[in-house]
Amino acid sequence: MALRISLEGRIVASCLLAVLVATTVPFVLLSAFELDPGLAWAGGLLLGVVAVIALVRLVTGPLERDLVALEGGLLNFRDGDFSISLALKRNDQLGQIARLYNDVSEILRRERTHIYQRELLLDTVIQSSPHTLLLVDQTGRIIYANTSARHLLHSGRPINGMKLADLLQECPAELATAIESGEDGLYSYSDDEGGHSQHVSNSVFVLNAQKHRLVLIREMTRELTRAEVQVWKKVIRLISHELNNSLAPISSMAHSGKLLATQEGQTEKLVRVFDTIAERCQHLTEFTQGYARFAKLPAPSREEVNWQQLMERVEPLQPFLLCGTLPSRPGYFDPVQMEQALLNLLKNAGDAGSPPGETEIEVRTDSQGQRITVRDRGTGMGDKVLQQALLPFYSTKPGGMGLGLALCREIVEAHDGTIQLHNRTGGGLQVNLFLPWPDNIDAPY
Repeated sequence: MALRISLEGRIVASCLLAVLVATTVPFVLLSAFELDPGLAWAGGLLLGVVAVIALVRLVTGPLERDLVALEGGLLNFRDGDFSISLALKRNDQLGQIARLYNDVSEILRRERTHIYQRELLLDTVIQSSPHTLLLVDQTGRIIYANTSARHLLHSGRPINGMKLADLLQECPAELATAIESGEDGLYSYSDDEGGHSQHVSNSVFVLNAQKHRLVLIREMTRELTRAEVQVWKKVIRLISHELNNSLAPISSMAHSGKLLATQEGQTEKLVRVFDTIAERCQHLTEFTQGYARFAKLPAPSREEVNWQQLMERVEPLQPFLLCGTLPSRPGYFDPVQMEQALLNLLKNAGDAGSPPGETEIEVRTDSQGQRITVRDRGTGMGDKVLQQALLPFYSTKPGGMGLGLALCREIVEAHDGTIQLHNRTGGGLQVNLFLPWPDNIDAPY
């Protein structure tokens, strides 16, 4: 193993060697040339100083070059370049620092490669995802978007660096409103490709001391279609079960009634038999009528509707608070169907625990159409419930038939409109109904 001499030891050895030269030279000059002692010692001192400078320079020269190399390596670290290694062949503290530098550089290179591969994998997964993903900074500028986002919002063209507000001007109005609201919810709209149902979720977080917003849009059309198939299967099983539960007792009681009819003095028992049969028939009738109303919804008979009169018909049946003033322009829709939709929404609000004084209806109109908003302060909906709330026969209430919101959806879509649901800040649910003006009706403004 090579002898390891510290930098301090080298400098001390150089100084001692210089002192040895300075003290030896005068004696050599005095004995060999018989010079004046003062001159001899002056010559020895001069040679000692020259020896000190030469020896220290010999020691510190390579040290200075190695320190410059180390400084350059650290500057590369600061610039994020970990590809430089130091080739210092020293056996002192500086050599140990150089070896540690090379070890750290190798570790950082491996870590950077690992992080890059993970980022590449993550970006590949995100870009391949069917869900739309947008990352927006606190200035409202898009700093990241995947392929689905570019196709959905900008016809496949790049959108990184664009202002979110400018991008939303090219989107369908319902989708733009859903993204601008910054709230989670289920939204639907129509375009040239047909109807779409999408779930929009928002999350806000701090990145590099700046607030960022992540928007995730999930296409629910296919999932809702598959879910509807499953629901219809469930409905068939439910109807079959309900029919069996009613028809079996009816058949049994009818047989018993037939036997009692042949016997004298059994009038009271016979009356109870017929009462039981009538009760089961009434239950079966109510059960089937509920499904028939949904399955046989007639085409809307649109007409001009006075908003005040509509509110006066609904309020006694399901109390609510009117928010703002009603539009002066009459609405244009089927009043019976719209009254039924509002009653269903207000009943759901009451079932969710919203006090009547905190259940609101707001009506607004513009050049595009009529917007009716129903807000409550009930329990709201979880994400899973929110995604399936508009499915027919889906209900979280014990004994619920799951037809209220589904019927509202059918009524609104029959008017070529859209329905949107999202949870409110502070609790509760907000339902937006949008009904466009028909083509044969002049815009109100």
